[in-house]
Amino acid sequence: MQNSLASIILFHRKRSGLTQQKLAELAGVGKNLIYELENGKQSVRLENLLKVLRVLNIELDFHSPLRESFLRESPDAEC
Repeated sequence: MQNSLASIILFHRKRSGLTQQKLAELAGVGKNLIYELENGKQSVRLENLLKVLRVLNIELDFHSPLRESFLRESPDAEC
């Protein structure tokens, strides 16, 4: 999965016409983080990953066999 995430980030950055430096500036992270993400680094802070994904308009979606039950039963669940 990590390699596919790296490919997705790289693809979206290039399609957006952004350099690694510009994406880093827009996301409020270091340029090295963008390089590391695009090269499949396996350990990055979730908050920094989410900043980059927001700038690129990429959403995370979690799948689980209990997802529908969770959405129905949890008062904090977002629909």
